[in-house]
Amino acid sequence: MLIGGAIVAIGAVIYFFGGSLKWLGHLPGDIRIEKENFRFYFPITTLILLNLLIFLLFRVWKWFNL
Repeated sequence: MLIGGAIVAIGAVIYFFGGSLKWLGHLPGDIRIEKENFRFYFPITTLILLNLLIFLLFRVWKWFNL
């Protein structure tokens, strides 16, 4: 149920704030290769940023639930 709630919450954020989140996925360091019949996209900087954010959220959660 928690995972489902998290998916719904993320979907709501994307739905309501999608226009202001256009920078997400287009950060410096994200790898993008586009050729005539080929596209490769690996958002490494975005993944690192999201990983850091999730890590900090879990640390705060753990700190409040001693």
